[in-house]
Amino acid sequence: MTSSYLRRRTALAGVALLAGQAMLPAAHAQATAWPDRPLHLIVGFPAGSSPDLTARALAEPLAKALGQPVIVENKVGAGGNIGANAVAKARGGDTIGLMINGNLTIAKLLNPALRYDPATDFAPISLIGVAPLVLVAPVNAPGADARAFLDAARAAGNTWSYGSPGVGTVGHLGMELLKARTGIAPVHVPYPGYSQVFSGLVRGELQLSMLPPALAQTQIAAGKLRGIGVTSAGRSPLVPELPSLADAGVKNFNLEIWNAVVAPASMPPAHVAKLAEVLGAIVRTPEMRAQLFQQGWQAVGSAPEGLASRIKADTQTLGAIIRAQNIRVQ
Repeated sequence: MTSSYLRRRTALAGVALLAGQAMLPAAHAQATAWPDRPLHLIVGFPAGSSPDLTARALAEPLAKALGQPVIVENKVGAGGNIGANAVAKARGGDTIGLMINGNLTIAKLLNPALRYDPATDFAPISLIGVAPLVLVAPVNAPGADARAFLDAARAAGNTWSYGSPGVGTVGHLGMELLKARTGIAPVHVPYPGYSQVFSGLVRGELQLSMLPPALAQTQIAAGKLRGIGVTSAGRSPLVPELPSLADAGVKNFNLEIWNAVVAPASMPPAHVAKLAEVLGAIVRTPEMRAQLFQQGWQAVGSAPEGLASRIKADTQTLGAIIRAQNIRVQ
């Protein structure tokens, strides 16, 4: 093998190496250029609803951070499950969804015929906001504090009733969880919505219920309902004047409502990671924290792992109640 041949081989290898190195920045730029078209943010609830307001609050700063428009689309029905199914089945890498906890945890347990599976069809991105429910009662309810009220509820047995906005809602499942943890036995009375539950409490048809904090605070401040405690593990900054039920002696009780952003399971992990980083930074800004607080949420902005952990824990906790009571929603 001649020396001239070896020199040519070496020169050609050097040219190939330089060419490959020159291509690396271009390949990297191509990989990080996503998204290269508008992003669709699906919400399974109507315009003006709490999930819709949160999605629209996030859309503008998310668009600025990504350099692409973020289009909020309302696909309404079935308690948010129609929108959730649209996200689960989306392809093309340009669709994400803002959902409530039920869509991402117990939906399939409540309705086995559901067209998507929360456990396999989504890639968690970020937990956006959390809030406790508030255990409320009529203003003339017995007991000087939460412990005494629950003692009175135990003594009343099934002569008391509680209201919820329907079978399988968090207000229903939360009360069933409280019954399991405390031994109280009020009878469930489902209503079409929270406004009817409130009216039932005021008229004395119901003795207790669990309401979202914004609705509960309004009625408590107006002197129309009495706040007993919140369902979070400790006091909540959203309802700072009320103790947690855990602080009142209810063991192993921690239940919050929440919303989160997820992607279809088919979305590339690099894109999921980019969205999680951007959304987390947005949610943790003082401006967004304040905006979410006004909407009734305590801001979180978690990593995907944090959302995945919350989904798993809530599915286990509420799934146990669903199975024990054989609760189904068609």
